[in-house]
Amino acid sequence: MAGEGDGTTAVRGGLLVDPSEPDPRRGARPAGAVASVYGAAAPGYPLEAVEWLVGDAASVLDLGAGTGGLTEALVALDREVVAVDPVEEMLEELEVRVPGVPRILGTAEDLPVEDDSVDAVVAGRAWHWFQRERAVPEIARVLRRGGVLGFAWNRRDTSPDWLVAAGEIMHEQPDPSSSDPSVRIGGPFGPVEAHRVEWVRRMSRATFLDLVRSRRGWLTAPPGEQRTVLAAVETLLVTHPDVAGADELSVPYVTDCFRAIRR
Repeated sequence: MAGEGDGTTAVRGGLLVDPSEPDPRRGARPAGAVASVYGAAAPGYPLEAVEWLVGDAASVLDLGAGTGGLTEALVALDREVVAVDPVEEMLEELEVRVPGVPRILGTAEDLPVEDDSVDAVVAGRAWHWFQRERAVPEIARVLRRGGVLGFAWNRRDTSPDWLVAAGEIMHEQPDPSSSDPSVRIGGPFGPVEAHRVEWVRRMSRATFLDLVRSRRGWLTAPPGEQRTVLAAVETLLVTHPDVAGADELSVPYVTDCFRAIRR
């Protein structure tokens, strides 16, 4: 990886930055503005899923790392991780969640990382944002031969009655990033393998409300509608027989994983 003082990167606020490139944060402010809420609400990834995703890779580039949900699991598995994201506020939240992990402002299409420098590149719920015709060759460039490219998506299992009711209140639409990942890689990569892990996330009522606040539909709604939705969800949590009186909410999730090996 390029380092400070070699003419290719600079350090700003603890972040490694390529000064020759346009500001990678441009156009991404809506996500950055709610980074703290998103960081509190976004689920992490089960270790079983992440271990399958990276195999025995020692060095991992977490691409589109956001606030560090996938990064946290990689660190727990004792992998050497570098986090890359185009939004500075997201990486600042990542530093809070997973202190000490190197952070780079960058994109999948233009990585300020040396050739053949990592054993794995992974992305949690980010593949759909990439310009694939540019991202795949760039990812292949930084991966060593035999390295793994992996993607993961978390999605809530909304089949429990109380979550069906919550979804109706939020006017929740299917999430295209998780309902149909459609992972097709091609290029210098082998066939795509798939793996699924079902798990349960336990959270407080306050965290569930943060989850509501982090949804795109809520963020783009008028303030009056936002207040109405939150009030209705709060009422649901204290009246629905499945969750009324519960100290903790049990929210089922499914993690879909995909990986391919660089030839």
